[in-house]
Amino acid sequence: MPALATAPGSRILAAKPVTLSAPNRGDDLAVRISAPATGTDLPLLVLAHGFSLAMDSYDPLVDHWAANGFIVIQPTFLDSAALGLTPADPRYASIWSTRVDDVELVIDHLDEVVAAIPGLPERVDRDRLAVAGHSWGSQTVGMLLGARVVGADGRPGEDRTDPRVKAGVLLAATGLGGEALTPFARENFSFMSPDFDRLNTPTLVVAGDHDQSLLSTRGPDWFTDVYALSPGARSLLTVFGGEHTLGGVHGYNATNTTDESPERVDLVRRVSAAFLLKALGLGDDAWDRITEEVSSAPEPVGRIDSK
Repeated sequence: MPALATAPGSRILAAKPVTLSAPNRGDDLAVRISAPATGTDLPLLVLAHGFSLAMDSYDPLVDHWAANGFIVIQPTFLDSAALGLTPADPRYASIWSTRVDDVELVIDHLDEVVAAIPGLPERVDRDRLAVAGHSWGSQTVGMLLGARVVGADGRPGEDRTDPRVKAGVLLAATGLGGEALTPFARENFSFMSPDFDRLNTPTLVVAGDHDQSLLSTRGPDWFTDVYALSPGARSLLTVFGGEHTLGGVHGYNATNTTDESPERVDLVRRVSAAFLLKALGLGDDAWDRITEEVSSAPEPVGRIDSK
């Protein structure tokens, strides 16, 4: 069994930016890496941020995951506010597919990324690789898990499943397209039309039961479509009272959180870490403990369903 670092109190090392050459992208890809200071045979987790955020976002999740033995890698996508692209930029319309390319670039150059922290390459288990994403980031990494985008002809497009990815976590992942989208979303966001039939990779879906999207004609259940429709989505964490940031997973003391709740964030990060440990073959103990805790809580913050 790998000698994973354990929370709480585990020291975390970080490096940024790690720059990966991407000549066809217009800007090289900047990446942040966080890792436990101790432990060997450490699993890898690539985290895709939501719209306009960056590699510095999601510290509440990253700190917990790294303290529990994961090497967390965070690329900064072209839509990040840090880069300042506008819709006038010719790259803007294809950012959704460039995001997938960016994650693949990270995976292709894992050795280069982990080398940014001295001594880390010798402590990595490259066969245990997972992805996670929030909001648009879920759409991004969902494609590597097996989701496809339905084209204008009504047929699922390119299959970008990456067999190197062994597990995933989808946080606030948008649901089906078509009539489930508002006219504005149908006109402007062609990628918001997923097909989940081939999403076979073991995946945890996290959804807030108060997450009402302005892009959908449906209610919060829209964010559970991937759980209902994909064979690989094995478990669903429903966060009670959770809106799109699920209590504020994108940053400590974030001012743009409408449902701020340390309890919700703590539940999301603990359930996701436990699921990944189980899915990557690192033991069922954490998953068994958290599922029992959630199901028996006198005042539960959420609910876990599995299939």
